[in-house]
Amino acid sequence: MSVCSALLTRRVAGGGCRGWCGVAPQLVPIRSASVAEPGTRRSDEEQLWEATGNLPFSRAKTGSFFQERPVLKNPFLEDALLRGYLRRHLPQEAAFSDLCAFGERVANEVDEWGRECEVTPPRLVHFDPWGRRVDHIVTSSAWKRMKDLSAQEGLVAIGYERPFGEWSRVYQMSKLYIFSPSSGLYTCPLAMTDGAAKVIQSIGVSWPAHEAYSRLTSRQPERFRTSGQWMTERQGGSDVASGTETVAVPQTDGSYKLHGFKWFTSATDADMTLTLARVQDRTGATAPGSRGLSLFYAEVSRDEGGRLRGIEVQRLKDKLGTRQMPTAELLLDGLPAHRISEEGRGVASIANMLTITRIHNSISAAAAMRRVVQLARDYATRRTAFGKLLKDHPLHIQTLARMEVETRGAFLLVMDVCRLLGREESGTATQLDAHLLRLLTPVVKLYTGKQAVAVVSEGLESFGGQGYIEDTGLPGLLRDAQVLSIWEGTTNVLSLDVLRCVARSSGMVLHAFFTHVKSLLAGASSVPSLTPALKAVDGALSELEDFVQVAATRAPGYLELAARDLAYSLARIYTGALLIDHASWKGASSSDTYAALRWCEHDLCPVATKQARGCYDLSTPPLDAALVYDGPIQG
Repeated sequence: MSVCSALLTRRVAGGGCRGWCGVAPQLVPIRSASVAEPGTRRSDEEQLWEATGNLPFSRAKTGSFFQERPVLKNPFLEDALLRGYLRRHLPQEAAFSDLCAFGERVANEVDEWGRECEVTPPRLVHFDPWGRRVDHIVTSSAWKRMKDLSAQEGLVAIGYERPFGEWSRVYQMSKLYIFSPSSGLYTCPLAMTDGAAKVIQSIGVSWPAHEAYSRLTSRQPERFRTSGQWMTERQGGSDVASGTETVAVPQTDGSYKLHGFKWFTSATDADMTLTLARVQDRTGATAPGSRGLSLFYAEVSRDEGGRLRGIEVQRLKDKLGTRQMPTAELLLDGLPAHRISEEGRGVASIANMLTITRIHNSISAAAAMRRVVQLARDYATRRTAFGKLLKDHPLHIQTLARMEVETRGAFLLVMDVCRLLGREESGTATQLDAHLLRLLTPVVKLYTGKQAVAVVSEGLESFGGQGYIEDTGLPGLLRDAQVLSIWEGTTNVLSLDVLRCVARSSGMVLHAFFTHVKSLLAGASSVPSLTPALKAVDGALSELEDFVQVAATRAPGYLELAARDLAYSLARIYTGALLIDHASWKGASSSDTYAALRWCEHDLCPVATKQARGCYDLSTPPLDAALVYDGPIQG
């Protein structure tokens, strides 16, 4: 039996984490001589305390009590839901052994690297000592080790090697789920690298993208390359159609040179990038809107003098979180590039990239929730307040249980989207699967992004004041979580994307949704303990069907006002069905059942609740505007 196989049958103690892990060393009392200040006399009582060593706070002595830190243990062995999900869907010893071994490495080694990335953020060196412009982005040694690790562990490669067929994406994302909270945000360049590989693969691997693809998906650290994603410009983020000003000037050899200003480029130290630009014709004119945008591949390289070719790094962004990763403003001044999409098909070409990066975003959200819950429950076994451990306070445990339910729901929702992606890529997807993947990708991203901020914030409270202290490493979890509801589409932008995919499919994505949820519920109908949850989800599904029928008869503005609540309803109902389904399989635990019951205490269909209150009536927008702008003097 391998070491990891043995570990799967027992708990593993110990491990390392972001600055807070490890058991506090045994305290050794230190006596220090105390000398009276000139002109003063120490009392007999004071001298007696010093003689017996019982003066705990004199001079360098700080007292005898030090709170034990929460300990990060193997994230795979600590996560019953992850193991149960894989036992059900991917019962492969090779996968279990790899995830177990990787979990050990994350706890005992990688987590410290992540902390190093946090405390040693990237910095920009514009000039060398002799005044030459160099624009070097200096990152920590731990950041560089993350890149090598990512190649060795196949964190991108697994998705393209497909060792477990249609379940390979689930396997890959399980590794990233374990890795993400300890990665020092290296999961961000991995998301963009995965997205770039997907785009190149879908367009067709040809020169020069063939070499890029082989490097993006390599397991060899010396060959592995990462990709950036340079889309955002000054005029907008998600609105690339009207916000992209960068132009591509054709060259005689068939290549292009890019000129423009990229306002927000993540993982700017990447080896290559994909970016959008407008091709100039012979007169210098470009086509407006999305039909004028094409997709380009560019390598980040330097000339013989050490200067970046066609790029000037203007500055690094000073961000709320994700400080471990360089994000910069770039001036593109003749960047050599190759067009890899058909001219004018740039936006359509990045659709696959958005699917991948939004799923990565959702994995990071679920992983952040899981990490804070794991640390909080460990801390509850070490912290005493009001005469007993936190774990013995029912209200505290109730709070952690609510966090656990949210985390379980997020995990199952994300993994189901990964399952659908794996089926599509392996050629086994049905039309229903394809419709579900299109609908649920924006839903899972927007919902888990919001969940992560709420759960991680609640998690910090469970540590009291220490949750607010930077050198514990805990506040970084919340700062980093905030980006998850912003990057790759805000909640409102993605809610409108849900409406678009409903309209473009003529409602077929919703038909697939209703069909699959009903199928999941039918599969669990013989489990009596799940009856309350089944009734709750079935009732919410009926309410949602009623809402859709009513909304179809209203003006277009009605659905736009309801878009956010509709997306939340889709997420909650589908997650409830997944929790019920997981609780109904033969290997389910009593905790799986309890989690399903607790989830279904939510308002599962808030769009129906708000509809009944008249929240989407077209009389509300001017009232909303009046409320928001009540106060400023109009001049």
